[in-house]
Amino acid sequence: MSFEEVVLWILAILGGASTLRAILGPTAWDRILGFNLLSSKMVMIIVIFALLLKKSYLLDIALIYALFGFVGTVMIARFVEKGDRL
Repeated sequence: MSFEEVVLWILAILGGASTLRAILGPTAWDRILGFNLLSSKMVMIIVIFALLLKKSYLLDIALIYALFGFVGTVMIARFVEKGDRL
């Protein structure tokens, strides 16, 4: 196993833990944190795949995914904080 494959496995395991936090979290803020962690782990996985496959277009996809993850986290946090009003 190469170093990149080991890192991918570790990120996959941590992504599973983030998913559990997003699903089981006792508060809405724990769920938001789990979603944010999962989003950042997915960006890291896409970047490592881009390095392994030597495909630069995957870095663009990772950048767009990071942007959507950030905006999604902010919008969900604002919804939880303010109620029905965004």
